[in-house]
Amino acid sequence: MTTSNKIEKLLWAIALPGFGQFLNKQYVKGITLIILEFVINTQAHLNLLIIYSFQGDIDGAIQVTDYHWLMFYPCLYMFGMWDAYKDAGTTAPFAYLPFVLGAFFGTVGIMFSTKLKLFGVLFGPVWLPMLFAFIGIFTGIVFFLMIRRVVR
Repeated sequence: MTTSNKIEKLLWAIALPGFGQFLNKQYVKGITLIILEFVINTQAHLNLLIIYSFQGDIDGAIQVTDYHWLMFYPCLYMFGMWDAYKDAGTTAPFAYLPFVLGAFFGTVGIMFSTKLKLFGVLFGPVWLPMLFAFIGIFTGIVFFLMIRRVVR
């Protein structure tokens, strides 16, 4: 499997959890991830809170969010991406670290999204978890590269 093929499947999984699994011909897993995505999306009111967040109404986004459901989303999303990437071909040991830390930091971002202000700005339940997820992914890449150096 070529690297571009692995990246293609990763990008489709970013578009919607389950799409990368379809490209990997794992239809049951793909359908399961899509169903879970729609259930979590609906129960957390994710589309509505995204609309409020894009319109700058962070307080409105916080009010409509069901945090019990939203906390599942980073893990589902990152697992779908990792699984599609992993099953697309040979994967280096510890390559899961950016995905795991992205899910963890994204979930932590959700937990603090109603209270934590950065530079005096309340980012809310969309922007803060995304920022935290990117920090987690970056941290995971750094750890992955450090471990790869040591293990060689």
